[in-house]
Amino acid sequence: MTDTATIAKAHGGTVKASHGVSLAEAFRVWARVAMLSFGGPAGQIAVMHRIIVEEKRWIGENRFLHALNYCMLLPGPEAQQLATYIGWLMHRTLGGLIAGVLFVVPGVISIMALSIVYALFGKVGIVSALFFGLKAAVLAVVLQAVVRIGSKSLKNRIMVGLAAAAFVAIFFLGVPFPVIVLTAGIIGFFGGRAGIPAFQVGGGHGAAKDGKQVADADALLGEELPEHARPTVARALWVSAVCLALWLVPVALLLVTLGPDNVFSRIATFFSTMAVVTFGGAYAVLAYVAQQAVENYHWLQPGEMLDGLGMAETTPGPLIMVLQFVGFMGAFRDPGLLSPLTAGVLGGLLATWVTFVPCFLFIFLGAPFIEALRGNQALHGALSAITAAVVGVVLNLAVWFAIHTVFRETWPVRSLGLSFDAPVLASVDPWALLLSAAAVIAMFRFKAGMIPTLAACSAAGIVLYLLGVIA
Repeated sequence: MTDTATIAKAHGGTVKASHGVSLAEAFRVWARVAMLSFGGPAGQIAVMHRIIVEEKRWIGENRFLHALNYCMLLPGPEAQQLATYIGWLMHRTLGGLIAGVLFVVPGVISIMALSIVYALFGKVGIVSALFFGLKAAVLAVVLQAVVRIGSKSLKNRIMVGLAAAAFVAIFFLGVPFPVIVLTAGIIGFFGGRAGIPAFQVGGGHGAAKDGKQVADADALLGEELPEHARPTVARALWVSAVCLALWLVPVALLLVTLGPDNVFSRIATFFSTMAVVTFGGAYAVLAYVAQQAVENYHWLQPGEMLDGLGMAETTPGPLIMVLQFVGFMGAFRDPGLLSPLTAGVLGGLLATWVTFVPCFLFIFLGAPFIEALRGNQALHGALSAITAAVVGVVLNLAVWFAIHTVFRETWPVRSLGLSFDAPVLASVDPWALLLSAAAVIAMFRFKAGMIPTLAACSAAGIVLYLLGVIA
């Protein structure tokens, strides 16, 4: 076993309560992770694994994967929660705040800047053309997510059946996303508890590995649970009180002062609800958010939701940052007594606040109890079933986006228990179809990266506009 003091010395310090890593060093490392966090949760977790486990050796492989499994059981962005979890393990609550906040700051700044440009200039021809190409590429990115998650989780007929049932339920029957996740979790929980092998498959985003295995005993944190990570009732009550106040007091104040029908109250309540039901990662919840934001609240048009997802795909930070764009556009279009731009900024920040504050609650409250979950077959079964259902939900997102990108018109089907929008085949947009097909071929056949594909399709959209092919 590697001596901990030797590891600490190699990192420029000696063993202290912070395991040989100063807060200044932690700040620099988490800032670096945040700036490299492109490519959705799979890419972000891979970057975190490479830097935190392989390069810095702060924690070992098993502890990293155990923390990741816990974060995948939670609603919300698992990569941001994993960063918060590791930061908390290393440097207590302050470390968790540094890691978790830094992880979202680049995305907050980037999406806010792009939202302002989009709201002010989105209808300008060349800007519209850029997003026309971007939307086509996003379809390929979402399809790749379906394949990536499915290849890891659909290992047997039961998992395939759960995925298919989830797709039918959400796309054709309009079953709410939280109900699908809850049902899948219950099925998986009892299947795992009964010891059924089909429910013991791996799921989710695997850590990036290159053959190197860092044992927990050889990492700075070691094998033992730090003293500050031991659960106590007093600490749990204190954490719950502070985090719940930071989260829900602003929501309550908006409801009392502005009323439930005000756009800010609706943003606060809707995204607060999303924060506790967003199981399965960003792609899964975006299907539900897109449908609610477009069809219920009328904050966005279907194509605009794709534009927002394109922004989130091409900027650092959690993919769920697209919710800031949704909040921005909702308030921008219903500013009340404020200027549209001021309302948009406040709406975007409000959506971000109520989305991410609960993430800190889930980690700071639940992480001390995580050791009790090791080897729990019932919970592993629930995770496997939820991940399988998420494949169907993400496929629904891809189909929904495709219909509203490739076709200019849809017609609602509302009979015999069915509830979905069918495409009008005569309204197909040939250029959108061509760009989408090219993006799919580039990513699946030629293994082109996400960023190059998005950039190429955006450039193609601009070229088509300059040639007068699209308006």
